[in-house]
Amino acid sequence: MSTYEAAGVDIAAGELAVELMKSRVVRSRRPECVDDASGFAGLFDVSALLKYRRPLLATSTDGVGTKVDLARRLGIYDTIGHDLVGMVVDDLAVCGAEPLFMTDYIACGKVVPERIADIVGGIADACVLAGTALVGGETAEHPGLLEPDEFDVAGAATGVVEADELLGPDRVRPGDVVIALASSGIHSNGYSLVRHILRESTLTLDDTIAELGRTVGEELLTPTRIYALDCLALKNTSTVHAFSHITGGGLAANLARSLPSTVDAVLNRASWTVPPIFQLLQRYGQVAQADLDKTFNLGVGMAAIVPPEAADPILEIAATRGLPAWILGEIIPGTGKATFA
Repeated sequence: MSTYEAAGVDIAAGELAVELMKSRVVRSRRPECVDDASGFAGLFDVSALLKYRRPLLATSTDGVGTKVDLARRLGIYDTIGHDLVGMVVDDLAVCGAEPLFMTDYIACGKVVPERIADIVGGIADACVLAGTALVGGETAEHPGLLEPDEFDVAGAATGVVEADELLGPDRVRPGDVVIALASSGIHSNGYSLVRHILRESTLTLDDTIAELGRTVGEELLTPTRIYALDCLALKNTSTVHAFSHITGGGLAANLARSLPSTVDAVLNRASWTVPPIFQLLQRYGQVAQADLDKTFNLGVGMAAIVPPEAADPILEIAATRGLPAWILGEIIPGTGKATFA
């Protein structure tokens, strides 16, 4: 006799996973959250937006990419959620939006309740750091498509920004200053290259590296820094013209997305020391500098473009929030490119 369980889907395991994650998910709740008795939808009271003159909704979706493979190999599942939230809500922060709520989606070969609870718990914990509510999600078991220990995660978030406070390239002017906000490490981009280096070199996840002060695996699973509340604080207490989330494509390519076609950003390589993990990967993988530049954030996870008189106040605000920041470069007349001096 054919049954759903015989096909590899364990409904009871899925129900247990939901129970295990509930206590952590509730921590991300915002006052605007409304309960849906059926549990099929996440509800959010948008009357809270009546305080806005012209509210614009912003939305973003993303995943973690092949970093999940390293989490699987190391058996560490509670950090991947931070990566997911960071990738999604910090895209919203670029336009100056406050993230309101988020949903997640997990696909796996087999539901292991404790593993799913760790993943979702990490997402919920990160939502607390981002000031956003985790209002719902879905876990799908795909036996035969994914191996029992394989999984992938994705998410989507919605935020709001006042129309006349929308940040972006149209505000950027020659003379503006580019301020770097430090990354916590590789974040969630470039892991296909990382995995290639691990396959093709003598470097392993278990190696303890002196300059890292821990194993390679521990370093590579460092959670993505979440900037959403930091960006809002910078925007609300000083003047910011634009942000740039440094993700796939590297520092220069992402920064160029926040520039109008009339200016260039000139970045000073001497303004910071590239963290050891990037130097390690470059050395073991024999990666050319150009490939390193277009693959990794190199220690800069977010950049702010501000008028010159706001540079010092922005640096002071970042310091009070425990966020390393420094002057990375300047904006000059040009054609919409970011280059290294």
